[in-house]
Amino acid sequence: MTRLLVLLAVLLAAGAGRPASALTYGLTPVRIAEDTWVFVGGTDHFTRANGGNILNPGFIVTGDGVVVIQTGPSRRFGEEMRAAIRKVTAEPIRIVYVGNLHPDYFLGAQAFPDVPVAALPGTIDGIRNEGAAIAGNMYRLVGDWMRGTEPVTPSHAVRGSTVVIGTHRLRLIERHGHTAADLAILDETTGVLFAGGLVFSDRTPTTPHADIPAWLASLDALAGLEFTTLVPNHGRIRSGADAHAAIAETRDWLTWLDGTLRAAAAEGRDMAEMLDHPIPERFHRMNVLRAEYQRSVAHLWPAIERETLPRIR
Repeated sequence: MTRLLVLLAVLLAAGAGRPASALTYGLTPVRIAEDTWVFVGGTDHFTRANGGNILNPGFIVTGDGVVVIQTGPSRRFGEEMRAAIRKVTAEPIRIVYVGNLHPDYFLGAQAFPDVPVAALPGTIDGIRNEGAAIAGNMYRLVGDWMRGTEPVTPSHAVRGSTVVIGTHRLRLIERHGHTAADLAILDETTGVLFAGGLVFSDRTPTTPHADIPAWLASLDALAGLEFTTLVPNHGRIRSGADAHAAIAETRDWLTWLDGTLRAAAAEGRDMAEMLDHPIPERFHRMNVLRAEYQRSVAHLWPAIERETLPRIR
């Protein structure tokens, strides 16, 4: 009985993990261009180990205030992000841009109650309608990291336009495909493209809100831009020719995924069979490959099957 009690105590201690007060993301901004910093996240799934820190949010010090791009997955993240920005500059934060309705883009917005939080109208509608459910799911996935986090709907709607803040000219690019509304931002002053959820780098794309044909069209639009550095939502930041390569790699994956599932549905194969379908070797360097592929099958198969199979009249 004594050994059993000791074992139970060890298991409980292991399950408890670190106390909430000890949790810290340890955010350190990386300078990627003039006046421009990024908090580089991981490429895994949301877990209790990483606290949801898998995104690349950034900020630009313009000379007339700071522009923040994405707010992270939790209130704690947003607060640490804001504190880290303060160590870089004394300029006030001028505006926060949220790229889409996925949790790591907007759930840190509570840390910016005194600042306009801007997003595309479709993102605002999505957060208003799904924000509570998205936050609840993050609580289940990462636990104590989320304490005190509540969804905040962006207060300012923006559309595709060009804005000048301080010495920086920012082109707001309105697209969709990864979600119903995807905001990318091109800093024409430095040539840095914050691609938002449209581009993944060395990480398998996620598809819970995806429209693949629209996504491919958005990638083509980004590929036609002139830029020198690309900040993807997840994964390695790319520069030079390699920056355009990231767009091509995301496009290659989506094209293969959509074509493979449509061909299989036309052949009468079922979803369970497709979960273990072979994945070409050229994609094997992407992180969380099989798991994200299987999630995408679950997300996309029902609609593809309905579109592909003949109707019985």
